[in-house]
Amino acid sequence: MPWQNQGGDGSRKPDNGAGDNNPWGAAPKNDSPKNPWGDPPRNDNPWGGPPKNDNPWGGPPKNPWGSGPDLEGFVRGAQEKLGKFGPGDITPRIGAMIAGVVALLWLASGFYTVDPNQVGLNLVFGRYVGKTGPGLNYNWPGPIGAVVKLNVTDRNSIDIGARGVPSISSVGEAPEESLMLTGDENIADVKFRVIWQIDPTKPEDFAFNIKNQAETIKAVSESAMREIVGRTQIQPLLTAERKVIEPAAQKAIQSILDSYKAGVTILQVQLLSVDPPPTVIAAFRDVTSAQQDRSRFVNEAQAEANKIVPQARGEASKIQRDAEGYREQTVAEAKGQTARYLKIFGEYKKAPEVTRERLYLETMERVLRSGDKILLDRAGALPVLPLNPLQGGDHSQNKPAGAQ
Repeated sequence: MPWQNQGGDGSRKPDNGAGDNNPWGAAPKNDSPKNPWGDPPRNDNPWGGPPKNDNPWGGPPKNPWGSGPDLEGFVRGAQEKLGKFGPGDITPRIGAMIAGVVALLWLASGFYTVDPNQVGLNLVFGRYVGKTGPGLNYNWPGPIGAVVKLNVTDRNSIDIGARGVPSISSVGEAPEESLMLTGDENIADVKFRVIWQIDPTKPEDFAFNIKNQAETIKAVSESAMREIVGRTQIQPLLTAERKVIEPAAQKAIQSILDSYKAGVTILQVQLLSVDPPPTVIAAFRDVTSAQQDRSRFVNEAQAEANKIVPQARGEASKIQRDAEGYREQTVAEAKGQTARYLKIFGEYKKAPEVTRERLYLETMERVLRSGDKILLDRAGALPVLPLNPLQGGDHSQNKPAGAQ
């Protein structure tokens, strides 16, 4: 920069070619605020920014508040300073501090929380190392570690034969899943629902032993149900066997999944509907109705039989007891008469005349006791006082012969 003498004191001042006394060689002195970054003076910005431009598309953005620090200038200045900051300016101490901060932040990112209905599975380099319960837990952060969270208390359901509709109807049906062959070579339209959840004791099996868990459970359930339906005839399947099929299907599905080590618990199997194919459903309904009528008739006949048979058995028992009583009576009378005859015969041997006369009198007494008596004399019938009416007998029985 050229220097020249200014005035008579012999002092030398820089000659900036502008004829002023600015020692830095800047623009001539101006009463308006100067931009410390060397930009041209502005008349509307006290911070030395670029001139005001009313066109929002033609100039740099301006401060919306009308005053305050120039953020754009601050950012530009910081960028220039960082650009001058090179690797040589980083000391070992600063580098160690930066590395320590980065390491702490990386290690802190390994904290995670598990919800009350979840179980966390910790992985290190992709290998399962353990599970964690609800709350705050820690595992190595990525890419070293990872966490898989499973909802072990949630109940899940899969509809087979229907596309997840709440009420089974013609909407959402899947005949390729619901049509099954029965044991008597008929076709049944079986729709059912499988309710399951993750086994909370073995969630790692659910996460790592099978792929596409929901599809696997669905395929296993359909296979097990087809096997059970294939061993059952159509009529029991439509009526009484439905309550037997549900627990049998649940047991079969659980057994297959346990052999896979799937980590799944089957809670329930619900038969939503069991019907014959739509083309023959009317005929099957007629058959079912006829079977129900047959069962009703059999029950009514059985009730009538239960009513009549005990009554007949009671009458037969009464007749039998009467016959036995009559037999005992007849035998006893015969024995008594035999004993009496033997006694009479013994007395007869001792006094035949007396015995004959006695027998005659006893016989006549027994015969005449039951009939009316009329006294006759050689002169004719004798009027007698009727004693029977006085004793309560019938008047007509005591009239003399030929009386009117």
